[in-house]
Amino acid sequence: MSVGGVDEDGPQPHGGDSAQLRHLRGEVEAIITEAKRGARRAHRRSKLWNATFLALGFPAAVPAGLSGATGLASPDSRIPAALLALSSAGVSAGAAFLRSSERELTNLRRRYAWQELEVQARLVLAREAYMSEEHLYSALSQLLQKRRAVPSSALVMSELQPSSPLDLP
Repeated sequence: MSVGGVDEDGPQPHGGDSAQLRHLRGEVEAIITEAKRGARRAHRRSKLWNATFLALGFPAAVPAGLSGATGLASPDSRIPAALLALSSAGVSAGAAFLRSSERELTNLRRRYAWQELEVQARLVLAREAYMSEEHLYSALSQLLQKRRAVPSSALVMSELQPSSPLDLP
C-alpha cells in the first residue's frame, strides 16, 4: 500500500528503466571501468619507479663508499678509487635525471585520484535507482568533472619541479 508516494517497502525507483537512464547508467559504468584501469596502471608505474629508485640508489651508494675506503687505504690506490667515484657519480646522475622517487609519488597520487573517482561512480550507481534522469545526468556531469581533475603525469611532475629564481611572479 502506498502512502504519500512512499510504498511500505521503502522508496520506489524514480522514472522506471527508460532508455535515457540505461544510457546514463552505462556512462557511469564506463567511468568505473576507466577508473579501475587507471588506478591499476598508476599502481604498476608506482611500483616500477620505486624499484628503479632502489636499483639506482644502492649501486650509487656502494661505489661511493668503496672509493672512499680505497682512496684512504694506500696512496697507490688512487686510480681504483677514482674509477669507483666516477661510476658512483654516473649512477647518481642517472638517478637524479630520472627522478624516480618523484615519479613514484606522482603515480601514487594518480592512483588515489582514480580510486576516489571509482568510489564516487559506484555511489552514483548505488543511488541511481532512486534518481530522476535529471539528477543522474547532473551526477554524471560531476563525475566527468572529477575525471578531468585526475592529474596527468605532466601536471603532477610540473608541480614537483622547484621554481627557478628566474621565474617571474
